[in-house]
Amino acid sequence: MKHRSAIVATALALALAAAGATEARSQERACGSRDPVDTIDEMFSAIFACWQPPPGSAGMTLTLSFSIRKNGTLMGKPRATFSHMGDDASLNRVFVSSVLEALDRALPMPLSDSMGGAIAGRPLFPRFTAVIGGAS
Repeated sequence: MKHRSAIVATALALALAAAGATEARSQERACGSRDPVDTIDEMFSAIFACWQPPPGSAGMTLTLSFSIRKNGTLMGKPRATFSHMGDDASLNRVFVSSVLEALDRALPMPLSDSMGGAIAGRPLFPRFTAVIGGAS
């Protein structure tokens, strides 16, 4: 039982750390960079570098949940855990597509050995928020 509690605590800590530090921010990497990723911040920067919010989507937000393997490939399908969309259904679809396309362009993620071992199979929760003038 003690081992199970440690696993749950570790997963919760990773999820909370990711939630606090994963909102799309200024691009620090080039999309498709093959430089090894060694931190969660670097990993999300690599994904956000591949994202271009569609025009007119300022204020829209989508948080995904997904996991990746040790080799940087996607496990299963990403799913939305939170969204704040607009009134235009067509623009909403384009916004969601832009997020999923960014994930497709960023993966497989070039993870360092230590990073791959640390996050393999664990849930990740990047938040994509469009702001005036680009992603935030």
